[in-house]
Amino acid sequence: MNPVTTIRSRTVALPTRDIDTDQIIAARFLTTTSKDGLGKNAFFDLRYNKDGSLNEDFVLNRPAAEGCRILVAGNNFGCGSSREHAPWALLDYGFEAVISTEIADIFRSNSLKNGLVAIVVDVETHRWLLDNPGAEITIDVESTTITLPDGSAIEFAMDGFARHCLLEGIDQLGFLSKQQERIEMFEEARSWKP
Repeated sequence: MNPVTTIRSRTVALPTRDIDTDQIIAARFLTTTSKDGLGKNAFFDLRYNKDGSLNEDFVLNRPAAEGCRILVAGNNFGCGSSREHAPWALLDYGFEAVISTEIADIFRSNSLKNGLVAIVVDVETHRWLLDNPGAEITIDVESTTITLPDGSAIEFAMDGFARHCLLEGIDQLGFLSKQQERIEMFEEARSWKP
């Protein structure tokens, strides 16, 4: 995982509420433990028609969405079953962040652990982002702010440990591995042995 400090990108808006993890990555695509290649199946049933042709009405298939790395989603994004494949699919598709007024807790946790910045914003900011798709914004993980095109900065909350891991480019195992020397010192110094 690479460090995530700043994301500057145009946004794409998917205002549909209650997008669940099965819509993000359908269960039939969960046969792999690799993160690679899942992006082609992200939102599969929304991106493609039943005959396999591209659904030109779906927002991610429009030319304006090309290259956008920030997804502005409707309320209750990522609800449904817990699956790490959902943030993996979004990352592999090219998204680096998702913003909404409500993101399911398990999805948000899985996202942050895997390097996808999941941000909850207030209703007013969310409405502006939905009404202005394609706006170029900057997400600063260190200062936990989103800077809008007019220069105004919106603060967002983020768990301190998740923020630390994003900034360092490590996951939970990477964090523990960095503590190896301290763990060994503790084990040597403790008065009881297992």
